[in-house]
Amino acid sequence: MTAAGFRRIALSLPETAESSHMHHPDFRVGGKIFATLGYPDKAHGMVKLFPDQQEELLKAEPKVFRPAKGSWGKKGATLVVLKGARPASLREAIFAAWQRAAPRRLTTKFSHGK
Repeated sequence: MTAAGFRRIALSLPETAESSHMHHPDFRVGGKIFATLGYPDKAHGMVKLFPDQQEELLKAEPKVFRPAKGSWGKKGATLVVLKGARPASLREAIFAAWQRAAPRRLTTKFSHGK
């Protein structure tokens, strides 16, 4: 996976906008950040998940997904090693992060894969 692929997946979700936070591109829905690129470096992305979702990804693909440092990571911020990420896994992770941040009116209308 590349940064361009990450960006393409994120922007394919309803009402997603790209912005910038702390000099990193971020992706927002309803004004809330659900994913970023370039943190801690250009080889990574980040998705904001629930801790149980994060745990599942860490177990399934520990070389691709890992918690961010500190309390941020304990709350579900999950780093993605872009080079090792499979498109399907990354799509699922980004979609889960989008669902967490999206307004209810969007999540009830949009189901993954439709």
